[in-house]
Amino acid sequence: MRVTILGGHYAPEPTGNAPYTAGLANGLVARGHDVRVITSHPHYPEWRVRESYGGWSVSDEVEGVRVQRLAHYVPARPSGGRRLLSELSLGIRFLAARWHRPDVVLLVSPNLITSALAALRARRSRGLATGIWIQDLYSLGITETGQGGRSAATALKALESRTLRSATGVVVIHDRFHSFVTEKLGVPAGCVEVIRNWSHVDPPMEVDRAAVRNRRGWDPDVTVILHAGNMGAKQGLENVVEAARLADRQRAPVRFVLLGDGNQRARLQSLARNVTSIEFVAPLPDDEFRQTLGSADILLVNERTGMKEMSVPSKLTTYYSASLPVLAATDEASVTASEIDASGGGTRVAAGDPQALLDAALSLRADPARARALGAAGRRFRDTALGRDAALDHFEQWLVALAADRHSRARGRRSKSMEVVAQ
Repeated sequence: MRVTILGGHYAPEPTGNAPYTAGLANGLVARGHDVRVITSHPHYPEWRVRESYGGWSVSDEVEGVRVQRLAHYVPARPSGGRRLLSELSLGIRFLAARWHRPDVVLLVSPNLITSALAALRARRSRGLATGIWIQDLYSLGITETGQGGRSAATALKALESRTLRSATGVVVIHDRFHSFVTEKLGVPAGCVEVIRNWSHVDPPMEVDRAAVRNRRGWDPDVTVILHAGNMGAKQGLENVVEAARLADRQRAPVRFVLLGDGNQRARLQSLARNVTSIEFVAPLPDDEFRQTLGSADILLVNERTGMKEMSVPSKLTTYYSASLPVLAATDEASVTASEIDASGGGTRVAAGDPQALLDAALSLRADPARARALGAAGRRFRDTALGRDAALDHFEQWLVALAADRHSRARGRRSKSMEVVAQ
């Protein structure tokens, strides 16, 4: 099977959907398929093209996958119209690129505008099966992050609905996404498959916690609460800064660590000026990242108030590998809260309540047996529900079925045409 994957993010980007797109491509190649990826130059979450990358169109091979990287507009401050223009510019590049005559083209969203343009081209290609992989619900994101008005949200919901309904099949990463896509966006339930994201980070191996904490300057008697990943609008990390400020005032023995990058990092660092109970750490190489993750005491998910349906934090699949308790500051009705409940690997407090966040961290510090039990439950959930091989097998079967269904329909159309000619 020839598969072309089009998406805005790919390895070596360490966060968001890039690790899953790369993992899928690698898994399909290992299963004997011919895979090509058309993507952008690495730029996320820092929102600048990385050193040693660039050029109008550059092709290389990454772990057996042929990857074509296309230049497009990357805004330093990706908000509103700038982000729209970024997606539009990449979508235009996708329209003009060579797709190499695939049996299946897979579009990776949350880049809705990019995916909509690519889907427009795919619809004109007879015999081409089109799959769309939904990592975030775009129209809900506009509403829940407050980045667009009602008119914008309505227009994007209509575009999202039309784009998904035009595809041969749609994959979503959570049952709640399935409900929204079928009930609110009008995609037939038979065209929607649920395939969960898998844990793409190997468990830390024999972490020397004392040595790692010493290198990082973490006091052995201080509880480290670590947030890894993107620092963007939907994370609402101002709440963590305020929790650290409260820790300073209350002389609480905790340290909040924000590991990663994103378009809100500079603003957060400005808000945290003179706050001693918080630390910002730049993205780390894979091995050092795993060692650092495993040397924390609590792993943190923090979401903006009102975030309920649009996304499942990709960091959870990583966190569960570390066998540490997860602390989630999120709305009670959120997808994230349901994931924490399902895993048994963490505890939840209300989003936007810094004192509750600090109190929950101190409660876990005071009850190490409970913290260990939560960490062990998360690891079990990772091993039983987030297996990579099972997810990739499911994906392969789905893509093969899409290709077979489209080829069958194409043969049917040709047979009807021949009957008409004969008559």
